Amino acid sequence: MKYSFLIAVIFLSIIIYANIKEMHGIVGLTKRDGGLGCVCHNPDPNDSVIVWIEGPDTVRINDTIDYKLFMTGGAAVAGGFNIASYFGELDSLDTLTHIISGELTHTMPNPFINDTVFWNFQYIAPDSILIDTIYSVGNSVNWDSIPSELDKWNFGENFLINVVDRPTIYRIEINLLEQFVLEQNFPNPFNPSTKISFQISPTSSGGFVKLKVFSILGNEIATLISEEKKPGNYVIEFNADGLPSGIYFYRLEVDGFEQTKKMVLTK
Repeated sequence: MKYSFLIAVIFLSIIIYANIKEMHGIVGLTKRDGGLGCVCHNPDPNDSVIVWIEGPDTVRINDTIDYKLFMTGGAAVAGGFNIASYFGELDSLDTLTHIISGELTHTMPNPFINDTVFWNFQYIAPDSILIDTIYSVGNSVNWDSIPSELDKWNFGENFLINVVDRPTIYRIEINLLEQFVLEQNFPNPFNPSTKISFQISPTSSGGFVKLKVFSILGNEIATLISEEKKPGNYVIEFNADGLPSGIYFYRLEVDGFEQTKKMVLTK
């Protein structure tokens, strides 16, 4: 009886310590250094949790760029995260995140809104031309202050960033971005349909437009537009009825301009 009581006290102490620690952030849990993920909640990642990063995949050396980390699925009451970069530096944009040991994490669990939670952060590119990687892991909890099997976590897809030094091409890209704008789909996440908006500026003469949807493996799912378009604002509806839940990409191509964005289907 004495030993059973002692074991129970030790077990409870471990749970309380882990919970207090996660209230202020988690680090060392991404795949960058072989982290095991949020194993204090569950030993294995769960596919119901989808974690992804949105932001430019090409930046110039020493640039400071804003990004977002999104998470959906799991218990979907509140969430925490850990982000680590291999070469670049990370920084906070608000009081919801902070840096611990060079990695970015939450200051306290952030509540979900409409089945999704997100955090803003900054990436500071290194001073060398290279391909960098941002690693992520997210934990979706029911916020009852006790780690349990009700909480679910998963690693995010590694986000690759091309760090370049090409000022002439960069200026050309800026001019193209002023002529063509691809918006984030809405709603996102979605089920089963969402709307994709894009703009062809009046300063452009228009052109042949391609708007396609791809799976996370790069397989083409649908061609939404493949025709000449004049300057103006366009809204296209994409219906994913019959497709499984997961991350998808949509890409706009027109007259040398090309941009890709992510969207999440949740069923």
